[in-house]
Amino acid sequence: MRPGDGFTPDQRLELDRARSAAAEATGLDVVLYVGELAGGRPGAERMLAERGGRDSVLVAVDPAARRLEIVTGEHAAGRLTDRACGFVALAMTSSFAAGDLVGGIRDGLQVLSDQAARSETRHLDTL
Repeated sequence: MRPGDGFTPDQRLELDRARSAAAEATGLDVVLYVGELAGGRPGAERMLAERGGRDSVLVAVDPAARRLEIVTGEHAAGRLTDRACGFVALAMTSSFAAGDLVGGIRDGLQVLSDQAARSETRHLDTL
């Protein structure tokens, strides 16, 4: 997110806090991208790979194209299954449909944190 992206300073701060909280809660590198997503899913996968994304999760939202991609690195995929990412997407798109982009992203990042925490708890229970 950057100046000129359509977000107010307060909205950028809210999204940055939500992203930081998700990163802290999960121990993963949580990357939030809002803007044109050239190349769709492959473009999102390239973005993640450029970050060295083994311990990363990329949440990419292209509001103009009405597109959402959640891409996990190898390690992050162990904590955030496809099913868990589906819950994240559902939380986000429900708010998006109501016209609340910022709230959808914020809520989705909270669900991401919750899902990763549940996964970690299940992993610890099996040890």
